[in-house]
Amino acid sequence: MSLSTLFKPFQLGELTLPHRIVMAPMTRARSAQPGDIPTELNARHYAQRASAALIVTEASQISPQGKGYSFTPGIHSAEQVQGWRQVTEAVHAQGGRIFLQLWHVGRMSHPDFHDGALPVAPSALPFDGAIWKVDPATGQGAMVACPTPRELTREEIHAIVADFRAAARRAMDAGFDGVEVHGANGYLIDQFLRTTSNQRQDEYGGSRENRLRFLKEVMSAISEEIGPARSAIRLAPFLTARGMDCPDILPTILEAAAFLQQQGMAYLHLVEADWDDAPEFTEEFRREIRARFTRPIIVAGQYNAERAQWVIEQGYADLVAFGRPFVANPDLPRRIAEQLPLADLDPATLFGGNEVGYTDYPAWPA
Repeated sequence: MSLSTLFKPFQLGELTLPHRIVMAPMTRARSAQPGDIPTELNARHYAQRASAALIVTEASQISPQGKGYSFTPGIHSAEQVQGWRQVTEAVHAQGGRIFLQLWHVGRMSHPDFHDGALPVAPSALPFDGAIWKVDPATGQGAMVACPTPRELTREEIHAIVADFRAAARRAMDAGFDGVEVHGANGYLIDQFLRTTSNQRQDEYGGSRENRLRFLKEVMSAISEEIGPARSAIRLAPFLTARGMDCPDILPTILEAAAFLQQQGMAYLHLVEADWDDAPEFTEEFRREIRARFTRPIIVAGQYNAERAQWVIEQGYADLVAFGRPFVANPDLPRRIAEQLPLADLDPATLFGGNEVGYTDYPAWPA
C-alpha cells in the first residue's frame, strides 16, 4: 500500500512540515506540584515524539481559574514558562515543531481547584460532566462530578479574553512555534457556542452572532498579540456529551470557520466524535466547512493510516492528528511509513504517575 500523500511536505505558515502526521493534544497530568509546572520529564516525552509533523501539547490552563483537572500544566506563571522552555528547547533540538494548546475549562471543573469557589460558565446551568481529580489524602485519582457553575459577568469575560492574550505571549516567551486554543470538548469557548450551555440575555448569548462573540474576541486578541500565522483553534462540531447537544452548533461552527478564514488563522483543528454510537462526521459537513475555510485543516478522531490518506486526498483536510497511537509509539511517523507493527498503550498509565507509560515506550530498533 502506498501512503505517499501522508508523506508529502506541507507549508504551515513559516513552518515547513516534513509530512502530514500531527501529534494530537492529550492530557497526561504529569506536571510538578505545587504550581502545575512542566518538568524535564515532560521535555523528554515530547522530544521523543519530535518526528511528528507538528506537536500540539496537552491543554494548559491560561489562569488558575481555567484549571479543571489535577496535575495539568499551566502557562500563567514565570515558573511554568521556564518549565515549558525546557520542552520547546528539547523538541527543537530534535528538529521538531510545537504549538501550545491554551485552555480554560469553564464549568468542567470543581471547587477544590478554586479554594471552594464554584467553577464559572456562560450560564449557571446544571449538566452531566465529570473531571479527573486526585484526592490529596490518598494520592489516588478518580472521576468526580462537576457542580452547577456560576455565571460569568461581562467584566469577567473581558478579563478572560485578556488572560488568553497574555497566555499566548507567554507561550512565545517559552519558545513555542504557535498556540492552539482549545475550543472543543465542552470547555469554556465551546460552552459559549452552544444554546444548551449558553442561555445568557446579554451580548454574549442568544443569537448565533452573540454566541460567537467570545470566540471571536479571544482569537482576535491572540492574533493581535502574536500574529495570525501562529494562532489556531480546535473545535468539536459533533460533540453531544457533557450537556453539549446543541441543535444549532453546526451552522454556528460554519460561521466560526468563515471568521477564522477571514482572520488568516494558521489552521483549524476539527476533533471528530470518537466514542461508540457517536454522530457521524458527514462528508456533507466536511465539504461545507472546507468551502468556508480554505486554509490548513487538521482532523483527529481514531484515524489509521489508510483513513488519514483518504481524508487528505479528498481535500477535506491537510494534516491528520493521532493521539493514543503517539503515546505508545514515539516514532509513529516512521512506523506508518515503513508499515511496522504498532505497540499497544497501557490505559492505566494515561493520567498521572511517572515515566511509566509516558517516556518508557521504546522506538522501533534502528
